Amino acid sequence: MSVATILLYGYHPVREALRAGRRRVNALHLAQGKGIVRRQELLDLAEQAGVKVEWTSPEKLTALVGHRRHQDVAAHAADYPVSSLEEILAQPAAKGGAPWVVMLDQVVDPQNFGAIVRTAHCAGVHGILAPKDRSAPPTPAASKASAGALEHMRVAYVTNLVAAAQRLKAQGFWIAGAEQEGAQCVFDADLKGPLALIIGGEEKGLRPLVKKQCDFTLAIPQTGRIGSLNASAAAAVIIYEAFRQRRS
Repeated sequence: MSVATILLYGYHPVREALRAGRRRVNALHLAQGKGIVRRQELLDLAEQAGVKVEWTSPEKLTALVGHRRHQDVAAHAADYPVSSLEEILAQPAAKGGAPWVVMLDQVVDPQNFGAIVRTAHCAGVHGILAPKDRSAPPTPAASKASAGALEHMRVAYVTNLVAAAQRLKAQGFWIAGAEQEGAQCVFDADLKGPLALIIGGEEKGLRPLVKKQCDFTLAIPQTGRIGSLNASAAAAVIIYEAFRQRRS
């Protein structure tokens, strides 16, 4: 018998987990009350997936989740299905088009991680690579921050990000690092081919050994007095510039 290991919470993470079908959902918990239309969608998805539904009071659901940020929805589910680098590289081969991944160099904040995953998924990135140490894990909080996009995105945690970058280069990828003092303006760089975009951590940016693997570095032009964009905002700008170029 499958044992539930985590508790997803929030409408979008639970809905997308049911829609994606990548992890087993063992039970859907719904609080009685308002929100009939959104609940009906969840009930329909649960029925299609053969997931049992348990109705409860908002107070009991809050006690179950441990806070009030559940939007009257939670689900017992298996752990997030972490991918391998091989599985991520197989995505573009199956779908066509130039391969495209985002590498996160010690991004530890789950809100930043979730926001980057959401942007990457919306732009069609094939996968996310992050080091096993000092990286935000794919927790329910990260899924909530991604508005459920994490349930559709393949994420691989690698032992060594430098070795992963070297392997990608051997497979024909260009490695581009996001940096405040980057050598090229992001809007002038060619981002159309096989691409691995590296986003640095919140505190120190790209580590020296990781930066050494970059074929080029990208800067985002700014005119304001604030020092720089945070990791998720910078990632959004660069990812969507790459998306614009690849789409045209």
